[in-house]
Amino acid sequence: MSEITVFTARSIITMDPSLPRATAVAVRDGRILEVGTLDSLQPWLSQHPHTVDDRFIDQILMPGFIDPHLHPTMAAILLNMQFITAVEWRLPWATIKPTTSKEGFLERLVELDRQMGDDDEPLFTWGYHQLWHGHIRRQDLDALEIARPIVCWHRSFHEIVVNGAMLSWMGINAQDSHVQTNIDDGHFYENGLRVAINALNRHILAPERYGEGLERLKRVVHFGGHTTIGDMAAGLFNLESELQAAALLLDTDDTPFRTQMVPAGNILGAKYESHEAALGFIKTLPEKNTHRLEFRDHVKLFTDGAFFSELMQLSEPGYIDGHDGEWLMLPEQFEAAVRVYWNAGYKVHVHCTGDLGLEMALDTLEKMQWERPRFDHRYTIEHFGFCTQEQVRRIKALGAQVSANIYYLYELSDIYAKRSIGYERARQIGRLGSVARQGIPLAFHSDFTMAPALPLNSAHIAVNRINAAGDEMGPEEKLTVDQAMRAITIEAAYMLGMEDEVGSLRAGKKADFTVLANDPYNVAPSELRDIPIWGTVFEGRPFPIEK
Repeated sequence: MSEITVFTARSIITMDPSLPRATAVAVRDGRILEVGTLDSLQPWLSQHPHTVDDRFIDQILMPGFIDPHLHPTMAAILLNMQFITAVEWRLPWATIKPTTSKEGFLERLVELDRQMGDDDEPLFTWGYHQLWHGHIRRQDLDALEIARPIVCWHRSFHEIVVNGAMLSWMGINAQDSHVQTNIDDGHFYENGLRVAINALNRHILAPERYGEGLERLKRVVHFGGHTTIGDMAAGLFNLESELQAAALLLDTDDTPFRTQMVPAGNILGAKYESHEAALGFIKTLPEKNTHRLEFRDHVKLFTDGAFFSELMQLSEPGYIDGHDGEWLMLPEQFEAAVRVYWNAGYKVHVHCTGDLGLEMALDTLEKMQWERPRFDHRYTIEHFGFCTQEQVRRIKALGAQVSANIYYLYELSDIYAKRSIGYERARQIGRLGSVARQGIPLAFHSDFTMAPALPLNSAHIAVNRINAAGDEMGPEEKLTVDQAMRAITIEAAYMLGMEDEVGSLRAGKKADFTVLANDPYNVAPSELRDIPIWGTVFEGRPFPIEK
């Protein structure tokens, strides 16, 4: 039996209402023996060998932060690209300054081209957004007279724009016809992105390049103070390649977090030509589980298009300019897929960004409950961009839960108010206060890179509702600090069905802690995102953040 380690701290925030605060926690073999004080731990300490580790005596311990929805493979691919973004991005190795005009975006492409030596090496950028950078298409890129292939990956990830050289590199010509593509414009979006990804995989998933991206992803996850993450669409690119790389790089002794893998049901359904066949494959995935990588009984499906792309499906009055959103799965396809996984007892996570996408998800859930009622089904609304008060009540009535990307409010509410959907709906992006008042389980996620993988930043936005322009948007929908802290710990664990293992600090749970310099309950709400993170303790082992 291993020796007991006792970590002491200025304060330990347990997120357990039965014992909300402590000053010491005893750990053995990666799990918590007891939480309390040095005095209350004496029955253990008087009978077993132990050491007291007081390195955190001036700091705050919390349950390890959890992001129940990000995309390690997507992040690994994008983190190897050049960021050209409309807002500032803070990464462990760099801070990216904003580029907010079409001219600035194109000038930055020219600068990056000049910095690259090999004309045959493709230039990949990420962060393009039409509301800041204008409607850039193949013709704009070709006019730059850059010889190398160029990919401008949209801020949403759901679309790309490429130049003529890249079309040739991809082996795609003007005569090709695919859904949700415009070859003349070099534009691939939503389901059309799959066509582009299939052509790009040989480059973006090349082992050395992809491995470098995963190493960067590891730094990003640790930088945010996470000890558990959810890969909410494993197989987004190529499941076999993703699993092989993850086993090599994310299941190592120096990786201070675990990953729950949630397969992308829509992609596997297409690959196996039916969701029944896909389910048969998905049931075998737990056989591949390792210490840090695990499949359970969860699956991810999709309704409408991307929030950042303005392709979410909206009810009347829609968009100011009159354009329509897009479906990622048609209603009849979505319902058929949900039925297969619902009847098999799976926990279904549904990508929903607009209120029509949410309505489709709720209508389907209601039909499933009529056909085959289930309790504690954990049907999860992912993203939760736009909704109505009436839909919030339906979520409660149907027993669903919400995993929200509140960062939409920060980056998009100002420009969406002025140019996309108007002020009323823009101020109500992420209607989280209403969700909390209904008692609906609520967590935050980053969908990284759709938001920075910084849980304290998400908490800050939810508590303050101040956007990038400095305006308070929908103060009626603010959360309390406690609600926000629960949304990045115990409620995030609940989204993944891991609340018995992580998310709070009590006897028997995994010894995962996030170490903070300041107490989030005692700082001003405006200072939440600025609390320094020392690092984490993962299964009893301290992991300081690299400076």
